[in-house]
Amino acid sequence: MAFPVPRPQAPQLPQHLIRTIECQQGAVRAVRFNADGNYLLSCGSDKSLKLWSVGGGTLLKTYSGHGYEVLDADGSYDNSQICSCSSDKTVILWDVSTGQVTRKLRGHAGKVNCVQFNEEATVILSGSIDGTVRCWDTRSRRYEPIQVLDEARDSISSLKVAQHELLTGSVDGRVRRYDLRMGLLYVDFIGSPITCVCFSQDGQCTLSSSLDSTLRLLDKSTGEMLGEYAGHKMKGYKLDCCLSRKDTHVLSCSEDGHVYCWDLVEGSLSLKLPVGKAVVQSLSFHPTETWLLTAMEGRVQVWQAEPEEKREEGMAT
Repeated sequence: MAFPVPRPQAPQLPQHLIRTIECQQGAVRAVRFNADGNYLLSCGSDKSLKLWSVGGGTLLKTYSGHGYEVLDADGSYDNSQICSCSSDKTVILWDVSTGQVTRKLRGHAGKVNCVQFNEEATVILSGSIDGTVRCWDTRSRRYEPIQVLDEARDSISSLKVAQHELLTGSVDGRVRRYDLRMGLLYVDFIGSPITCVCFSQDGQCTLSSSLDSTLRLLDKSTGEMLGEYAGHKMKGYKLDCCLSRKDTHVLSCSEDGHVYCWDLVEGSLSLKLPVGKAVVQSLSFHPTETWLLTAMEGRVQVWQAEPEEKREEGMAT
């Protein structure tokens, strides 16, 4: 009796370049998948925000309204709204279909580095060089924030929201986790200025990258260090890091033109993805597929686990 041949495991890392999009908006400061991964947002140094289809790489809409370069953006769960932030100290809430500014939120005292909706898109959270996180009610007509978190002693470089928790990274070398439901604050001291923070997909860990060219994975509840990842170069730029969609790998931008991918458990380097000759400024991992976006200079690149031809064969069978 012959045993069935085991099914080959799907490749876990996006290493094939599928598409390059010339964004024509100056340097791309950040690139983000939307909630379902069918679209991407690119933030430009020319003050514009652009919405693209991932499948065809076509430009769907340009959003103009910021007075200086756009640094971050996020799409709402239902794809009806976008929030963005800029060096002009403002946060803008956009209507996706019309491209119009729904609200322009002022209150930060300096450039706004990061922005995200909560899950229901009822609140926008923004982090600034002024050291504060401001929470804005998207449904209210009030122009003041509903809450200001000012515990950081230096610039907020990164924030992530998951359910009732907020994770922030600051140039003061600390990762802060706010339990917004219970009103509690947990602080982990890293020491080196933080450039990016994120939750693991299972919600049990936090990942942070810092300017000592090291990423650290911490147990969320105890603060215990679970892993350290190094080899990339991050000395002077605010660059992104993330986890793959199944928490198998840790990924980071690098100043040497590569994206580094480490095995989360072993800490070994699984892939050094050659993106180009400049700094890889930003990255974003697809919510459900093994796809990756990278931003370098004025272009965005789409990477997948299999080459385009192989995917098309799979669709045909």
